[in-house]
Amino acid sequence: MRMSSQKVLGLLKRSFTPNRPYHAQWLLTRRCNYRCRSCDIWREKPELEEVSTEEVKRGLDVFRRLGVLEVVFSGGNPLLRDDIGEILDYASRYFITTIYDNGSLAAEKIDSLRNVDFVAISLDTLDKKKLDYIKGVPGAWEKAVGAIETLQNEGISVVISPTISRLNQHEIVDFTKYFTKRGVPVLYCLYSYDYPTENRLFGIGKRIDEFEPTDRASLAEVCDELIELKRKQQGIFITTKVLNALKEFCFNGQRTWECKALRGFFIVDHLGRVAGCHLRQPVASILELSDQWNSERFGNLRKEYGRCDKCTYLCYIVYSLHASMLGNLEIIQDQWKNIRLLRTKNRHIPPSVNDLSSTRS
Repeated sequence: MRMSSQKVLGLLKRSFTPNRPYHAQWLLTRRCNYRCRSCDIWREKPELEEVSTEEVKRGLDVFRRLGVLEVVFSGGNPLLRDDIGEILDYASRYFITTIYDNGSLAAEKIDSLRNVDFVAISLDTLDKKKLDYIKGVPGAWEKAVGAIETLQNEGISVVISPTISRLNQHEIVDFTKYFTKRGVPVLYCLYSYDYPTENRLFGIGKRIDEFEPTDRASLAEVCDELIELKRKQQGIFITTKVLNALKEFCFNGQRTWECKALRGFFIVDHLGRVAGCHLRQPVASILELSDQWNSERFGNLRKEYGRCDKCTYLCYIVYSLHASMLGNLEIIQDQWKNIRLLRTKNRHIPPSVNDLSSTRS
């Protein structure tokens, strides 16, 4: 991770400021060039109106004043925006900055990605045919693996982001071993879907039986294996605390976390509207957020969100479990070994498309 001293000092100062939203996710566009089976975004009429470059920058200034440490840009595919390089350069000055790509555009937009802390490539399996099926686009697998190789060769910190589902949970441990041994960290998502609600910020997807994990005992075993693997292997970007919470949920359906939406995290959409999560209605514009943050209205909303037990989106679970100064210290402690991995990433030989193609059908 290449951070300026000014950025590090700013992050440290915000890390020890209490009652702040440490994590923010900004969905910069609803446009997408893939047809993923578990997602409904591409099925909707494309929304061409988007917040402008300058409005994004002003929004990021609001993030700094609020104490945000980490910004994740997603969509749709945020790399479809022509101004994405300017946005990422600005965000990377002040925040731990991650951008998601489905693997189709990162290799073409290398210059836009040089200053980010992580480029997360969505890749669920080493099985070429299965990935093309999941993504709904022929050649998706070759594109993704080629992007991984290009990013590593260019010295850009790339992480693999598989969505754990019924289709791949049996292979996720071997998948993790494959990439971490080659110096590529793994950052996990968990298949989930939107519960019925009105006036939500935006929708992602409906329940699809072939994706929903049904063997909860097996999924709990995956959590145990990843916990054990973390003791031996660098590059597993999920904390032990989160894995234990998932395991407990798999065993008995009990949540060991309370949703911290609009406390530890919030979401911004392509129009600059803010919500606690994407399943809730907008509560402010990004430019109103500073004035609203300590209001009685937001306090009442936080209590309401804290009682919610309807979704299992992993990013919200992570943000809820690590939504305090102590939570940030837990992340730092848990992920300390990964710093060394990122500093030495270029010494590993990156996996090539030909190498993977010869070993996976």
